[in-house]
Amino acid sequence: MSNCRQGKRQTWSAGHLQLDRTDVLAAMNRKILEAYSRRTIMTLRAILPLRLALPHIEPVLARNVSKETQKDALVIRRAGEAVVAGVSPNNEALRRLLDATKEIDRVFLTQIGSLPIKITVHYDEILPIRMKRIERLLGAAYRVLDSWQRENGVRAAIQASYSRVELERLLLDLLQLYASETRVLSRSVRLPALLAPIRERIAKSLHGIMDDTAKQLTAELTGMVYSSR
Repeated sequence: MSNCRQGKRQTWSAGHLQLDRTDVLAAMNRKILEAYSRRTIMTLRAILPLRLALPHIEPVLARNVSKETQKDALVIRRAGEAVVAGVSPNNEALRRLLDATKEIDRVFLTQIGSLPIKITVHYDEILPIRMKRIERLLGAAYRVLDSWQRENGVRAAIQASYSRVELERLLLDLLQLYASETRVLSRSVRLPALLAPIRERIAKSLHGIMDDTAKQLTAELTGMVYSSR
């Protein structure tokens, strides 16, 4: 009986420790996306045509960060549950996560509805991008959280899971997929008639800015993980 109680205590402790780790990973992810969005908006403000469109785009970009960090937290939490269960996430887990993100979209659209802008979620374009990002993040979170069981700290767990080159590729992929979905969303924002002629220029500029910012941020983050102390 004593051994049985001890086994239950050990399982409970392992599960709660994993939950703490998922919180850390989710918080890191949130800070990365917030930094990405903040840098993108700062660059947009320095370009005249984009500065004119910014009052219509910036509210979407700002609220989109909150929306995406909520989705990512769900993905990371599911990865933590899979590590505790000792079973790799499967396609069914991906489908359930994809369905859960639509409810977060619904809340997002309700919030946006209070602003003087109109936006539509084009799922035909967004879902393939989103599924790739969920799959990539779910696999990465599972890999890191699994390594963290044997490593001392998140930095060591990331280093044990990915080489420097692999990590840089992973981070860039995740940020570029985030940017792709954000651009689809921003294209559906209704701009004033005055800005309609330069809509395509705005879209191309946003693409270039987000891509350049993703590469710069990825290099910085990878350097931080692999820098010597």
